[in-house]
Amino acid sequence: MNAHTFDVVVLGGGSGGYAAALRAAELGKSVALIEKDKVGGTCLHRGCIPTKALLHAAEVADHVRDAASVGVTATLQGVDAAGVRAYREGIVAKKFKGLEGLVKARGITVVAGEGRLNADRTVAVGDDVYTGGDVVLATGSYSRSLPGLELGGRILSSEQALALEVVPERVLILGGGVIGVEFASVWRSFGAEVTIIEGLEHLVPNEDIALSKGLERAFRRRGIQYSLGTRFQSAEQDADGVTVTLDDGRTFSGDYLLVAVGRGPVTDGLGFAEAGVTLDRGFVIVDEQLRTGVPGLWAVGDIVPGLQLAHRGFLQGIAVAERIAGLSPAPVPETQIPKITYSNPEVASVGLTEAAAAAEHGADNILSYEYNLAGNGKSEIIGTSGLVKVVRRKDGPVLGVHLLGDRVGELITEGQLAVAWEAHPEDIAPLIHAHPTQSEALGEAFLALAGKPLHAL
Repeated sequence: MNAHTFDVVVLGGGSGGYAAALRAAELGKSVALIEKDKVGGTCLHRGCIPTKALLHAAEVADHVRDAASVGVTATLQGVDAAGVRAYREGIVAKKFKGLEGLVKARGITVVAGEGRLNADRTVAVGDDVYTGGDVVLATGSYSRSLPGLELGGRILSSEQALALEVVPERVLILGGGVIGVEFASVWRSFGAEVTIIEGLEHLVPNEDIALSKGLERAFRRRGIQYSLGTRFQSAEQDADGVTVTLDDGRTFSGDYLLVAVGRGPVTDGLGFAEAGVTLDRGFVIVDEQLRTGVPGLWAVGDIVPGLQLAHRGFLQGIAVAERIAGLSPAPVPETQIPKITYSNPEVASVGLTEAAAAAEHGADNILSYEYNLAGNGKSEIIGTSGLVKVVRRKDGPVLGVHLLGDRVGELITEGQLAVAWEAHPEDIAPLIHAHPTQSEALGEAFLALAGKPLHAL
């Protein structure tokens, strides 16, 4: 057995883990970062970055297809799946190389191998044992399936969908959340017939109802089909395709079925429970400081209950590193973390939905305003429809900001500032939004809630 001692040992090199390692090293700690695959984790290699590269390729295809509408002569001759894959892999490789250089420059020791937490709070990797004054658990998540639905063959996880060598002609997607609608958007732009199957009543069901309904309308216009409100019963595959049966007996057929029903925590068999960590359905239970019940043992990222977002992992990893170093960063409530679905059109939100705000403060104490992007010059220029919705407490602060439309994800930081700083629309109304920009649409909503609309009645 070979023993190694560090100030901080991080188990898992994804978004939360490497953020914790980088910040801890920056604060003068010696750090070991243990990763069984590649530093960067799911987000960099199989999630956020490669899927957004696909979505950009899809956007280019749509622009070429619609070029004549703006007076440009262009013809979409097809989508080269191999070329798209090479583009996507090139983006990932550049980001990975940059991250490797950053980790090396900070003096972090990267340990390649699968780590397991021991009962004494050390971490074993093969015959090596790593001891840290503090240990950070950041083992990430995996693609879930449903009972009786086995992944393999023509039934795909999102990771397997990324690796497809072809653009399917007909594809089914089980799940209308973020991953499902993003892949639906990509495949439709590439020319596939797409059907989404969602057991709840709306697409992106965790969003404000105005965004869900708006996305459904946009998808109908794009020719994306969907079934809502009826649950999945079974799936059968053969050499030619997959057939899905719903609880009401309806069936849908496609070349492939993407299973996009969420992600589960990677904690099973890693020694967490044996070391005294409290688990709930596989998730690690922590306090608001991200401490487990075991002294010196912390957890961040997708294994902690809540939003499974890379930027939440960054935030948590940085906060834990600072607490280990004796600093006192304030916890950030989940409602202040922005969410973006990078479909066409995009969905972006932060804070409370109107329904959640009404439940918390009473419906009579809530005001909301929706501004249609049809009134926004830049949105008209780029050819997007959508809306901005702002929710406020009556005579009080902004509680939620909800956006639908192409490129609106770039606007959500202003919404986050408004919600996190408990700004009143009257505070924001005097601030100037440059013209013509899509940010003006958000400004118009604030103006209207402040009682002085400009380009709206």
